[in-house]
Amino acid sequence: MAETKYIFVTGGVASSLGKGIISSSIGKLLQARGYNVTIQKFDPYINIDPGTLNPYEHGECYVTVDGHEADLDLGHYERFLGIQTTKANNITTGRIYKSVIDKERRGDYLGKTIQIIPHITDEIKRNVKLLGNKYKFDFVITEIGGTVGDIESLPYLESIRQLKWELGRNALCVHLTYVPFLAAAKELKTKPTQHSVKELQSVGIQPDILVLRSEHDLNANLRKKVALFCNVDEKAVVQSVDMPTIYEVPLRMYEQELDKTILTKMGLPAEGKPNLDSWKKFLELRYSAVEEVKIALVGKYVELQDAYKSILESLSQAATYNHRKLKIEYVNSEYLTDQNVDEKLSHVDGVMICPGFGQRGIEGKFVAAKYTRTHNKPTFGICLGMQCMAIEFARNVLGYADANSREMDEKTPHNVIDIMEEQKSVTNMGGTMRLGAYECVLDQQSKTFEAYHKTHIQERHRHRYEFNNLYKAEYEKAGMKCVGINPESDLVEIIEIPGLKWYIGTQFHPEYSSTVLNPHPLFLSFIKAAISK
Repeated sequence: MAETKYIFVTGGVASSLGKGIISSSIGKLLQARGYNVTIQKFDPYINIDPGTLNPYEHGECYVTVDGHEADLDLGHYERFLGIQTTKANNITTGRIYKSVIDKERRGDYLGKTIQIIPHITDEIKRNVKLLGNKYKFDFVITEIGGTVGDIESLPYLESIRQLKWELGRNALCVHLTYVPFLAAAKELKTKPTQHSVKELQSVGIQPDILVLRSEHDLNANLRKKVALFCNVDEKAVVQSVDMPTIYEVPLRMYEQELDKTILTKMGLPAEGKPNLDSWKKFLELRYSAVEEVKIALVGKYVELQDAYKSILESLSQAATYNHRKLKIEYVNSEYLTDQNVDEKLSHVDGVMICPGFGQRGIEGKFVAAKYTRTHNKPTFGICLGMQCMAIEFARNVLGYADANSREMDEKTPHNVIDIMEEQKSVTNMGGTMRLGAYECVLDQQSKTFEAYHKTHIQERHRHRYEFNNLYKAEYEKAGMKCVGINPESDLVEIIEIPGLKWYIGTQFHPEYSSTVLNPHPLFLSFIKAAISK
């Protein structure tokens, strides 16, 4: 295509309606028609990125290949489309303002008074068009975080208004709203959607397409009513009813010809069908699975599933390709002890020791690692989870009862996990960890190599602490092998106990690179080990 097309996805009535899933579904349908598509997320909060946000505040912090800490919706974009996102795919208000202020300090504005319009809106527009101008995508889908009516979203909405005016048919707005069901009246109510659209119209934006989220089916008369009151074509009002899995949503959007509506409104040919064969096969596998695989998730944020979103999706994908239904048992590591560990873990098929930061819940992870190691239960540790496996081994096999990480105990005499050399002078918390994709060379005599089927891999990281190589020889002599090494820094990336069924810890985060059509090999191998009795 000669010109990039821009699709803006906004939300109304309530937050958490699934703008990320709708954006991903639209992207999937357009990609399946042969278009080159990317998606970006604009977050209205003032933080530069979500790297310092508590998971209780914002869920999982996702990491891109170029080392940017990003919103968890970027995980959905990558899993649905099989693409790699970068720093350009996630912009926050904090970054927008910082960029403008930095330019002002340099004198780039030649003494002008810096204002929301045009300086902030121009910076937003520049970031919207950056992916199209620089990488020549056919479609750039931009999801605006928050809800229409939020004060912090206003500069973004003004930018969309300007872009729609400037780009004409090359810009389109999809508005996602909620249609509640009032049980007492036994009625679905469209008034919140009408008010949300009026709110959008009040800032100069007329939505081109409405997606109505609901727990109940919306009949044709109701959708016709919404179209009439909101100045939207009947064909452009589609419903998004709750599905058993988020991966059904692209197919439901396709059934309502959302992709055709978008193409027609943007002056593109809408003949033919998207190629969704592989996607449908994945869903057929998912629904045909009868037997369960039980995986215990051991972590301190288990009551908040979004904190481990990518891990849960990676396990789910791997279970599907192993012809199993995934059943997750959430085990709060803060309350896991030697006294109750058998009750919590004995009946599961495999154990995931989750990543995280800080002291809280750490002892429970040691308990889990010891139990699964001594009971030969398939175990997968990621980042801090891997470090806990190493510390537990040092305490109970190497005989260093006071072994620990410098993160937990700065004065430990056996710092089997130590702070990285380049981190010792770091004082700022944000964006200063070892972030992004790094190389790793695998030992060909390892289960990890059997999973990957290759020697050189590249995986994403997010950590400050590392395995202490001074203890490497002792570990290997005692039976825990360092089977993945970074070729440049000699950092240990993967530990494994070959004598056990499946006991592997990775310093990196493999969950970030697992997608629907290309599940991660380590997750596939882990689930396979968990189901083989």
